[in-house]
Amino acid sequence: MDDFDVVVVGGGINGAGLARDLAGRGWRVLLAEAQDLAQHTSSASTKLIHGGLRYLETYEFSLVRKALQERELLLRSAPHLIQPLRFVLPHAPHLRPAWMIRAGLFLYDHLARRELLPGSAPLRLSGSVYGAPLRPEFTRGFVYSDGWVDDARLVVANAQDARARGAEVLTRCAVTQATRTAAGWAVALATGRQVRARALVNAAGPWAERFLRDHTQGADGRPLPARGLRLVKGSHIVVAQRFTHDHAYIFQNPDGRILFAIPYQGRFTLIGTTDVELPHDAPPPDHAAISAAETDYLCEQASRYLARPVTPADVLWSYAGVRPLLDEGGSASSVTRDYLLEADAEGGAPLLNVWGGKLTTYRKLAEDGATQLGRLLGDARRPWTATARLPGGDLGPHGVDITAFTAALQARHPERPAALVARLALAYGDRAAPLLAEPAGAEIAPGLFERELRHLVDEEWACSADDVLWRRSKLGLHCTAEQRAAVAAWFGN
Repeated sequence: MDDFDVVVVGGGINGAGLARDLAGRGWRVLLAEAQDLAQHTSSASTKLIHGGLRYLETYEFSLVRKALQERELLLRSAPHLIQPLRFVLPHAPHLRPAWMIRAGLFLYDHLARRELLPGSAPLRLSGSVYGAPLRPEFTRGFVYSDGWVDDARLVVANAQDARARGAEVLTRCAVTQATRTAAGWAVALATGRQVRARALVNAAGPWAERFLRDHTQGADGRPLPARGLRLVKGSHIVVAQRFTHDHAYIFQNPDGRILFAIPYQGRFTLIGTTDVELPHDAPPPDHAAISAAETDYLCEQASRYLARPVTPADVLWSYAGVRPLLDEGGSASSVTRDYLLEADAEGGAPLLNVWGGKLTTYRKLAEDGATQLGRLLGDARRPWTATARLPGGDLGPHGVDITAFTAALQARHPERPAALVARLALAYGDRAAPLLAEPAGAEIAPGLFERELRHLVDEEWACSADDVLWRRSKLGLHCTAEQRAAVAAWFGN
């Protein structure tokens, strides 16, 4: 039987981040994910690294400040996966007065130190490239900064770094039972393997409550108590490109919510998100999907702003994820996106439960959680991730300038198509160089060669066409059904 210091349950962003942080502190770590890395919530986000401008209205200044601090750190740690993005906020006077928006943006600019991103500014939309896609009644607005992220690849990068620092990472390997004993935790895996651990981390996201109820057992033989979560489905639609400039839009809705319209994959516009609360007694769906009502809502609200209306018939692709939020009452959109870490060491066997959280604050969550676990294990050990780059993030003399890095990479490989070099640079950062230096092999789908597929299998836990086409890349959007089938055939799926 193998011995570990910590077993982490869940291969989303929080589980991968915790495994990375713990391994970097020298703990023996096993990360176990029942399916693929980032298969659910962590690949179904709006793909933003942001402070959460709208949370200022609910006075969550601490959360916004923490998220803004993390935004700066993450932009430095993975400049290939996270890039600055400017947002246009058209002013709708009947929803919020201009002075209120100016005050909010001033706070947003100054709640945390900002070095990499420009501040907010008023914007004249009439006659502007940023006003051209909008209905003519929107004549003025504001512009501010946040960041865009490849969410699924961010999870994979954390898992890769965890493995490089000594962690064992298992995908498609559920923890079927975790039993607390006087000597620690006895953990059974779906493969039949049995391991021991000094501590257990429950980072199962929407399944965290169910995991405790159905798959854990205390020394008394009873399931461990669980905190109630509110499960909220967020859905997005992708339509043909609605504007050609590189800014995104944030739209204010009459119901108090906001909507994003984001340039996506060069040819598309991503629109979202919704907040649909699932029944309290309903288990998290294994395959969350957008409803017709959500599609109608997104189309209706986007069409309030865009000169070219969005209809359900325009939707080329959609996705949905379930967010686990702390149960604090109020509407789904007003519930805090902050996290709660609950740790105890009953009987000398530490357990850390991760409740809630958002993509932007995952690193800080992991740092806080690893410190708490270390204290319970008798050795907190020093944090280290605030100044560390993620795999692929060392762009050398280009710093955080992915555009300059991509140009230099293209200059070294003029024989390769520019679109391929740009995609590989954004996906792999400094690790794109070996992929370009070696023979590409057969082209399995447009722009997807056998060499890259073997890399994804050998280094990134890819086991199926879906792992590649919809998570580790978004090439599925660019492929026909026949081309996607060719990738599946390569995998033998």
